Amino acid sequence: MTISARHLLVVDDEPHIGLVLRPFLEQLGYRVSFARTLHEARSALRATPATDGMLLDLHLPDGSGIDFLRDLRKQSGTARLPVLVLTAEGEDRILREARRLGAALVTKPFSPTKLSQRIAMMFGDVPPDDDAGGEAT
Repeated sequence: MTISARHLLVVDDEPHIGLVLRPFLEQLGYRVSFARTLHEARSALRATPATDGMLLDLHLPDGSGIDFLRDLRKQSGTARLPVLVLTAEGEDRILREARRLGAALVTKPFSPTKLSQRIAMMFGDVPPDDDAGGEAT
């Protein structure tokens, strides 16, 4: 699948993330939609079942991104949805759980280069690097 055919759902409650990410991701050729809450994310996934990947914050106003990721993995339609966790979280237990659930990671703040690399890895377009834990550079 070409990048231009891919739809990304960004789930993050910080308005500036959307302001920065939309033009960047669109410039890379992705179609982008946003959700600021888990409720909005669930609605977006129902409305757009052809979502190809998700960028997911761990801390949202209506719940935990990790709990949401667990729920996604239990549903047949989203069990294999590529997910990139966007986090400022440094707690190893939570990051290990995200990896166990099949998510890639990138830590905030992140550079545009690092984000585009992580998205490419999330989709399997490039092999994981030695820094797949998500350190920002």
